[in-house]
Amino acid sequence: MSSTSNKEAVVAFYEAALNAKDFDAASRYLGPSYTQHNPRAADGVQGFRNFVAYLKEHAPHSHSEIKRVFADGDFVILHVHKTSGPGDRGVAIVDILRLEHGRIVEHWDVTQEIPERTASGNPMF
Repeated sequence: MSSTSNKEAVVAFYEAALNAKDFDAASRYLGPSYTQHNPRAADGVQGFRNFVAYLKEHAPHSHSEIKRVFADGDFVILHVHKTSGPGDRGVAIVDILRLEHGRIVEHWDVTQEIPERTASGNPMF
């Protein structure tokens, strides 16, 4: 698969899963297995299904705005601004997803709280 098609698949997956909170729509982008490296999320496709259900019930107003998308072969990296609702400064997230044959099979992420002010004066996005 090309880097462009991998980026398109990951963005569509992300929008369906994290913003629409629709596991069925997102699942079409998952491979037969899904390895999760986030220590607070369960492994596997069922673990991801449970995560999306949790978001739908406990964080229905959360929104993840993708600011940047990078691809290197079978890896796609997202730079994301996630908020839990209006007025929330949110968190900055870097998601790394690995694909096989155009399907997402592995995920890592790093999350950082967005402070009111930065020491540099530069924004996080």
